[in-house]
Amino acid sequence: MVISKSEFMMFLKHPAWLWLKKYDKGKIPIPDEELQLRFDEGALFESYAEKIFKNTVKLGYKHEDGSFSGSMYYSLPETTLAEINKGTKVIFQGRLEVDNLTSIFDVLERNSDGSFNLYEIKSSTKSKPEHIPDLAFQTIVLEKSGFKVKEISVLHVNNKYKRQGDIDPAGITSKTEVTDEVRDLIPWVEGQIEEAFKVLANKTMPDISPRYLTSGTMAEWLEIYELVKGPVPAYSIFKLCGLKSDTVAWLEDNGIEVLGDIPLDCPLNERQTRQVEAMRRDTQHIDKEEIKNFLDSLEYPLYFFDYETFSGVIPAFDGYRPYQQVPFQYSLHILPAPGAELIHKEYLHTENSKPESTLLKQLSQDIGGKGSVISWSMKFEKARNNELAEANPEYANILLNINDRMVDLMTPFSKGWFVDKDFFGSASIKAVLPVLVPELSYKDLEITYGGEAQRVWMETVLRGKNKDKKNEIMKDLIEYCKLDTYAMYAIFNYLRERLS
Repeated sequence: MVISKSEFMMFLKHPAWLWLKKYDKGKIPIPDEELQLRFDEGALFESYAEKIFKNTVKLGYKHEDGSFSGSMYYSLPETTLAEINKGTKVIFQGRLEVDNLTSIFDVLERNSDGSFNLYEIKSSTKSKPEHIPDLAFQTIVLEKSGFKVKEISVLHVNNKYKRQGDIDPAGITSKTEVTDEVRDLIPWVEGQIEEAFKVLANKTMPDISPRYLTSGTMAEWLEIYELVKGPVPAYSIFKLCGLKSDTVAWLEDNGIEVLGDIPLDCPLNERQTRQVEAMRRDTQHIDKEEIKNFLDSLEYPLYFFDYETFSGVIPAFDGYRPYQQVPFQYSLHILPAPGAELIHKEYLHTENSKPESTLLKQLSQDIGGKGSVISWSMKFEKARNNELAEANPEYANILLNINDRMVDLMTPFSKGWFVDKDFFGSASIKAVLPVLVPELSYKDLEITYGGEAQRVWMETVLRGKNKDKKNEIMKDLIEYCKLDTYAMYAIFNYLRERLS
């Protein structure tokens, strides 16, 4: 049975991941729209990084429309060897197969002495630890095939690059050489390859427990776990916030299956301890004095404020950097005085153009110079205001004044002044709102979270898709962002009423 590079990386995350890929791949979730967007962003960056090379041939295994071609994939090793034997300087997307190992490499560059440089193109902003075993596997395949690998590097995004006119491929791309790190890791990778083949030789799936997860996210693995085992109980230990594999091992070794049974001498962090204590009490914990002091510090009028932003690996407009979060929308609920009628203001950019000038013009009219500006996890909004102030100095005083007045409504929850077991250790507004104000729900909306709002807006406005549904989508975006700020107002009211 042949193991590909991507399958080997699955094995390194969790041995059962590789086994499922080979024997029960229906248990592995297909990429959702958000993950597919990340794949597409990676492919887009790759297309620019490739432009820094000359005398190139691109192979690959996909049709022009991006669909998989089985015939192209299976013939790719032969095609790749033919290009190598022809003396082609640079090969993109070649594949080699040897000793039941196969790997597609992003870039293989021939040197004058007959050796090759190997490059992996990644849309991250730096070389990461997980890139090293990836490149070690590729190097093993290349050298088993009889080719000498000289220099090994990661080509990644230069997030300091600022667009001015057409994208400069060399400017947006950074190179980090990792030859020594890869060479040092090869013996370990060779051992892991042997272990991977042992897993595949067994017709029984390895233990699927999250305790064996070594990389990747716990949420990602638990999605697979539930496809195999079925939904976990509502208060399973797997619902412990910030769960790590070593904590799972400790809990399983001690026969603990539900949150309420976790002893306080378990190695927990502060947030996890609060969650377990809430489970054991089965009542809300409210530090009324701290919350009262927090609410008393607010100055009317109150402005409940939230941005929605877009971001991409390739800057959409001049002056932007890769992955810069640029506001295209805001919602603002204003409470002029205690008991006053709530006022709503909003802005949504609907044209394929830079949004700052019109957004800031509207914001400067909607928000006054006095009163607390309330956000949730305010570091995000403050960072955006600092960036907007730097790029738009005519609005700098207004934006910096907003930052000076900003208050984080998440504070009572993140500091543990208000704890409920059904927050599951989270202080996010998506965790708090359904517990405190269950009549409000994001589930009733067409757009339900920020990542989806960003994706849909970019597809519709920047890329010109969904033309027949654009007006409807713009209304959905308004309703989503509006609920973000109304939810803050509703939670503020809940806290105020609990203390009255």
